[in-house]
Amino acid sequence: MPAPVRPAAPLKAAAKPRILPPVGFATLKLRHKLVLGSFLICVALPTVLAALYLWLVADDQYASTVGFSVRTEEASSPLEVLGGITDLSGSSSKDTDILYEYLKSQKLVAEIDAELDLRAMWSRPRFDPIFAYDTDGTIEDLLDYWRNMVKIYYDAGGGLIEVRVLAFSPEDAQKIAQAMLEKSQSMINDLSAIAREDAIRYSRQDLEEAVERLKAARQVVTQFRNRYQLVDPSIDLQSQAGLLGTLETQLAETLIELDLLRITTRDDDPRLSQLQRRVDVIRERIAAERQKLGIGRGLEDESVFATIVGEYERLAVDREFAEQSYTSALASYDSSLAEARRKSRYLAPYIRPTLAESSRYPQRGIQLGLMTLFLLLAWSTGVLVAYSIKDRR
Repeated sequence: MPAPVRPAAPLKAAAKPRILPPVGFATLKLRHKLVLGSFLICVALPTVLAALYLWLVADDQYASTVGFSVRTEEASSPLEVLGGITDLSGSSSKDTDILYEYLKSQKLVAEIDAELDLRAMWSRPRFDPIFAYDTDGTIEDLLDYWRNMVKIYYDAGGGLIEVRVLAFSPEDAQKIAQAMLEKSQSMINDLSAIAREDAIRYSRQDLEEAVERLKAARQVVTQFRNRYQLVDPSIDLQSQAGLLGTLETQLAETLIELDLLRITTRDDDPRLSQLQRRVDVIRERIAAERQKLGIGRGLEDESVFATIVGEYERLAVDREFAEQSYTSALASYDSSLAEARRKSRYLAPYIRPTLAESSRYPQRGIQLGLMTLFLLLAWSTGVLVAYSIKDRR
């Protein structure tokens, strides 16, 4: 028989869920109020004040840009080009370095201030204590303000210098940039003139010495000619020697004629006496000419003519040497001058001073954003430090 079926056990009633009481509204504690207050004071309020100042108080600034580089004329021959590239670039680089330092110098600021009155240009805003210049400042203050308003960008690799000038009007910015360009050109020209003077100094000294030596040699020759009344004793010597040779030829011919006549005629022939007188006259003339060659013509000191000729030849050699020295020194001077001119330096502007049509400075959005970020970071750091100190207690 099948087993009897037992009735199922009754199900237990399900447990009722536990309901928590409702949470009340959160209340601001003191530390929360302090954090919020510090945020408003340290971040929000300075940001609002800075924005009001930048957009309502600060005057617009206008930029003028100028760019230039120092250049040296290229070498003329291929060998000079191949051999002088290093020296050429090195020289230009040194000049550009000098110019870069000059643009930041107090000397340039003082010169442009005396010419354009920078203090008046940069103090035109009636109330702008942050961006305007204080007219009561010293030259050192003006130099610091100059470095804020004038930015110099130097590409050492390419030897390029670009300058950005800020002012409170487009015309003032352009005037300052133009003055910087002119002063830079003047400085480079001065450097070029000094280098050119150094290059030709020694050759010019040699030329001046050669000129004085030539003048002295010519003066001595002139004094010699005035003293002896001779232009060129060697020419006189040659003419007298030629005359003496002619007389000796005539004497020989006359003697031959006299001997032939003695052979063919009697001793009392009048032609013999006539030829004899001719021989005597020629001999006297030869003796006189020989005497002239041996003794000066009526000179008080009766200087030997050969000695006079020797003295003149010595003076002529000195004069010729002085002339050759002068010619060589003049050629060397001309070569040095041409070389100095060929390697002269000059300033080549590749951007003329620009005239702004709109204001791009101060960069209000960037400055306000950076200021807000800095304040926020500083405030966050301060809050974290305060909470860290509190947790350690």
